[in-house]
Amino acid sequence: MNYLYPVFNTTSLSSFDSPYLEGFKGKTGEVAFFIDGEANRHYFLGLGDPKHHLEVIQTVRSFIFKQKENLSTGVKIKFLGGQEYLSDIVQGAYLSDYSIGYLKGEQLEFPSIDFEADASDVERGQHFARAIKRIMRWGDAPGNHKTPQKLAEWIKASGEENGFQVEVFDKAACENLGMHALLGVGRGSRENPPVFCVLKYTHPEATKTVGLVGKGVTFDTGGVSLKPGDNMNYMKSDMGGAAAVAGTLEVAARLGLKINLIGAIPITENCIDSYAIKPGDVISSYSGKTIEVINTDAEGRLILADALSYITDKYHTDVLIDLATLTGNAIMALGYKAAALISPNDELAQSLFHAGLKTGEKVWRMPHWDEYKDALKSDIADLKNLAGSPIGGAINAGKFLQEFIREHQAWAHLDIAGTAFMDSEFGSMKSATGFGVRLLVEYLESQGA
Repeated sequence: MNYLYPVFNTTSLSSFDSPYLEGFKGKTGEVAFFIDGEANRHYFLGLGDPKHHLEVIQTVRSFIFKQKENLSTGVKIKFLGGQEYLSDIVQGAYLSDYSIGYLKGEQLEFPSIDFEADASDVERGQHFARAIKRIMRWGDAPGNHKTPQKLAEWIKASGEENGFQVEVFDKAACENLGMHALLGVGRGSRENPPVFCVLKYTHPEATKTVGLVGKGVTFDTGGVSLKPGDNMNYMKSDMGGAAAVAGTLEVAARLGLKINLIGAIPITENCIDSYAIKPGDVISSYSGKTIEVINTDAEGRLILADALSYITDKYHTDVLIDLATLTGNAIMALGYKAAALISPNDELAQSLFHAGLKTGEKVWRMPHWDEYKDALKSDIADLKNLAGSPIGGAINAGKFLQEFIREHQAWAHLDIAGTAFMDSEFGSMKSATGFGVRLLVEYLESQGA
């Protein structure tokens, strides 16, 4: 039998009489190993003094993933302390069997995992792992396996399985709604037209309603403003915001959070044909505002504009948060360690910041001053979708979105371009992270959900 002991740097190992533990300090990622007289294999995995929950999750996940051949007969995880992190250890263990190569013909068997822990901790970890693996799979799916219609089907299936409602508006319904910006972006993809999903989770004891909006571009060529060919294959990840919203609804429903959630997910491809919108075109939007399209690769803010306008028009929300893999400028500003946060609401910004510190899905607040809005002035439309200058792009994008929230008093925009798709042990190339679910659930729970 294989036994795994996740160990903090303060955990006492005095009950284990083994010379192989001499000098073991429990530093993050440190491993000690011995075989007892009955041929049981004992692994001690250091967790250090964790800075946040994600560090624990990733340490456990990476170890089991890399040791899966040695653990092929199964592993029992024993806890020696650290109650606060038990569900994270469970989550890391269950995330370790994620596979990017699910389209390959041959699949490796993964070891069975058993826990000596309180059932509630195990269940919580399982709920997170199940949802995050699901949306990581969505993010890593190739564009031809993830059309707007296919993604909408996946979201609807998740709702049926996990206990939240999903309504899907097809192209004709979007036309009836007046979602001209969403439809404009999707014009270049005739075979796979846009769809719009509305997700609803309610709890009878809820006192607050939170709106969540996620960008769902299933593949982004840049349109007529074509992206460079290098690394365009990663543009299958441009629906990380949509994945985060759907994953959050799933976990909230599984945990029975005392909150009402309304999710809005506009889904489209951004492709090229003779019908595609062109730089200089002026399109309308659900809100009625006209938009001069300066660059067709600034498409995410266009589809979010319609979704934000819709949700503020149709529903009362106490808080409204949107997430999107929106700008390369956010990566230039913050790298891959934090998402850019833009919000005029100090309390909401602080709550999200602290939720990020606790979970490890960090956010950093950017300026939200109206001076940045001046860059969006258009001579021929209500506003343009891209500023003329290449600087301040993440902030300008946020100011663009703010024009479509009907002066909502508690709105936040999260640009997750640098955090939704990163290097990991799962493959040799970048892959989906599932960023946003832990952050949002922690925020909701901090609000009493």
